[in-house]
Formats: sequence, structure tokens, C-alpha cells
Amino acid sequence: MLGPLEIGGILGVIVLLFGVKRLPELGSGMGQAISNFKKAYREGNAIDGTPTEEKKPLEDTRKSTSKSDGDDANASTSSKGTV
Repeated sequence: MLGPLEIGGILGVIVLLFGVKRLPELGSGMGQAISNFKKAYREGNAIDGTPTEEKKPLEDTRKSTSKSDGDDANASTSSKGTV
């Protein structure tokens, strides 16, 4: 269990890290986070995580870019003939 000296030390380090001006902002942010968590926990059964629409699988839209072996052979012979 933490004693009063340890709690004071922890609070002192927090004040040094964040400063006195930011402590109220941190406190209100933590309070809002806790209240949002409690609200979401209470409404947990009402929230449905399943998607409303089924996603269709993506179709293969890539076009075939490879040339047949015959096209490559014709291209190489035509370049040899024009010297």
C-alpha cells in the first residue's frame, strides 16, 4: 500500500512533468474519458459491431501486360533487319 510520502512524491513528479497550468486540463480530460467509458459500458449491449452491408470482394482489375513469346521474337528480328 502506498503511504502519504509516496503519494506526495508521485504528485510532485506529476507537477514537475506537466506543470501547474496543465493539471486542470489533464483532470478534466481524465474525467471525460472515465464518463465516456462508463457510458459506453452501460450501452454495451445496444452497440452492434457488425457491418450493415456485406462488402463485395474486389474484382481483379489488373490487365494482362505480358506479351506472348511470338511477339518478342518478331520485335527482335525486325530490329536486326534494319541496320
